[in-house]
Amino acid sequence: MGVWGLLLVGVVMALGLCGVLVPGVPGSWLVWAAVLWWALQDPQPVAWGVLVGATGVLLLSQVVRWALPPRRLRASGAAPRAGAYAGLGAFLGFFLLPVVGAIPGFLAGIYLHERLRLGRPGEAMAALRTTMRSGGSSVLAELFTCLLIMGAWLGAVVWG
Repeated sequence: MGVWGLLLVGVVMALGLCGVLVPGVPGSWLVWAAVLWWALQDPQPVAWGVLVGATGVLLLSQVVRWALPPRRLRASGAAPRAGAYAGLGAFLGFFLLPVVGAIPGFLAGIYLHERLRLGRPGEAMAALRTTMRSGGSSVLAELFTCLLIMGAWLGAVVWG
């Protein structure tokens, strides 16, 4: 697969990551479909390994999300901008502190948004807890899964 094809796969994955933060958009399946397309266009053992791993992780994520509370972020008062802060924090955390940094980055993004919005640390922490209880944990699970898949793909492209 050429550079333009890999760039297109990366763009589709980035759209899938953004889709995770928007309710009703199948972001994780879009990321998986991009990996599937890449594996079909570049049939090497590493590509098939990434596809099989992505499929397993995505199915496990769906089971975990089923066990978590449903997304009711809008009803909890969470603003769409909080999702953008959380997504950016998770993305930065994922690469600054490889893999596990996505979780504290996600939480820090929500906290930062609420701190800027509310102004007081206590109220920001209470808003963070409310957001996580009302579906933020479900979003975090799906976003973390997509970041894992995207990281595996990027690693396979760079080193494979």
